[in-house]
Amino acid sequence: MASMNVSLPDPMRDYVQKRIDKGHYASVSDYVRDLIRRDQADTENEQRWLSSLDASVEEAVEELESGGGRELGAFCRELTSEIEAQGHQTPLQ
Repeated sequence: MASMNVSLPDPMRDYVQKRIDKGHYASVSDYVRDLIRRDQADTENEQRWLSSLDASVEEAVEELESGGGRELGAFCRELTSEIEAQGHQTPLQ
């Protein structure tokens, strides 16, 4: 296993030591490994989310290019009319 040296300001070092003293981690190395694992998981989740978003946008563009979808202004006007028909005030009134 490789090693790395890390410099921390005193307040951060003290915080890590408190986490170890409370039994949350066995050592500084254990703490850093946990942070790295969490960061890796967050990065992977973010990449999955972005890939899903890209696919969704691509699907929407394809739908629009094939004649699907609706014009936003018309949709908003229809929605506003439906809300008003139900007796609700629109924010602009």
